[in-house]
Amino acid sequence: MARGRRDGIVIAGGGLAACFAALAMARLRPEVPLLIVEESAAFGGEGFHNFAGAELGEDGAAPIGPPALERWPGFYVAFPGFSRNLKADWAGFAAADLHKAMVETLGPKQYRLGTKVVAVREDALVLDGGETIKAQGAIDARGAANFSTLDLLHEARLERLYRLAAPHRVDRPVLIDATVDQAGGLRFMQCVPLTQDRLLVADVCVSERGQSDDLAGDRLDAYLSARGWKKRRTESSHARVRPLPVGGDFAAFWRLGGARVAKLGLRGGFVNPATGRTVADAVSTARLLASQRDFTGSALHDLFEAEAKQLWKKREFHRAIAGALAGAAPEDRRALLERLYRLEPGLVARLQSDQLGLIDRMRVQRALREP
Repeated sequence: MARGRRDGIVIAGGGLAACFAALAMARLRPEVPLLIVEESAAFGGEGFHNFAGAELGEDGAAPIGPPALERWPGFYVAFPGFSRNLKADWAGFAAADLHKAMVETLGPKQYRLGTKVVAVREDALVLDGGETIKAQGAIDARGAANFSTLDLLHEARLERLYRLAAPHRVDRPVLIDATVDQAGGLRFMQCVPLTQDRLLVADVCVSERGQSDDLAGDRLDAYLSARGWKKRRTESSHARVRPLPVGGDFAAFWRLGGARVAKLGLRGGFVNPATGRTVADAVSTARLLASQRDFTGSALHDLFEAEAKQLWKKREFHRAIAGALAGAAPEDRRALLERLYRLEPGLVARLQSDQLGLIDRMRVQRALREP
């Protein structure tokens, strides 16, 4: 049955973009009624979100109030015959910490967990079972949907959080360890140290495949064994696939999934094509939402469509990096990535934080063209 129209906004989804939008509204615009509806039992997705600290903007995400961040002074990369310790402000937080921030910030009437949204309209959410929740405007942030109009690479990963039998001695994240076998696409491992004996390890493959493979768990076990890390237990394990847009018809992409429906996160194409990360866009679109005065569905649609298209245009160069990987033979992709990480350290840090200047772009282009 349909409920009467509410003031304010309703949000479908509980990932990064949805949560940051809700936190921004709760903290910066508490006078605007808000309801966020998530299908799972917790907000924030799964695993650990790590990123360049500079991606959060000049004032960080303090106005939004995200969970407390883990921080490191840099990260490692490793390739056969080449490794590097790069200085940069690197940060991250666990999905569980984002869930905690949500339930501590929002009132109990501002969210519903364990509730599936089957359709989003311009001004309403339709729930499984037929209930309709109407508002001034609705936002669809339920995650990736139909990317049929875009050309993509995919980053498939299996992440596991291990409790080890002894300290692992990893003092900062390992962003890329590409010394592993390259069968099936560009492969590397990532490691994020959470405590002295807890280590998040991810098997990552960048390829045309839109799914992880069944051998990823075996590769993680072999990787731990090769480094002498004896696990006491596996605390969590989950797989996910992130799109890396190379090109395509972005205007047509935005027309999919419901005419005039506002979209955030991967649902709206808010992703960095070079890194696959979404946290920077989640922060910036949350700020944008909180600055709005018109919360009708049509106004929100136009706001986020314009922002998504502007970012798509701005990131043409980043799509070119993903396109270079896509255009290279699978056996050549690791060497191409290595050339990027052999560039000047400050340039690498700016690449990770989406802050490349004109000279930076020329140097990256030269590295991509090298034989």
